[in-house]
Amino acid sequence: MTVPAREPVVPIEQSFVGLLGLAVDETEEIGRISGRLPVGPRVMQPMGIVHGGVYASIAETLASMGTAAAVVGRGNVPLGMANNTSFLRPVTGGTVHATATAIHRGRTSWIWDVEMRDDEGRLCATSRVTIAVR
Repeated sequence: MTVPAREPVVPIEQSFVGLLGLAVDETEEIGRISGRLPVGPRVMQPMGIVHGGVYASIAETLASMGTAAAVVGRGNVPLGMANNTSFLRPVTGGTVHATATAIHRGRTSWIWDVEMRDDEGRLCATSRVTIAVR
């Protein structure tokens, strides 16, 4: 059974993505999506570095939106199923640049690898995200 495609219940700019401040780049390539997040106090933990949950949120958002681009038109919806994020280097300012690449595009699930880098191109966090297609 598939869920009918529908418009978002909450406009993106009023959703968690808007609150976070993540800007998602336009893409016409299925299986690849990118975005960026300006670093400021609202995304930092008390020690002045980007909060780990922010990286996980960026990864899941990009993977969900990337999957949606391919499956919503078929009457399906993407739902986060698993998110494993590793933190490699702290970010204290500038912008987090993220790129998500689908490594598996199945009928019932997609798997994405997401790399998040600082302004100097250094890898700061990496995620493997599984999106269920329902």
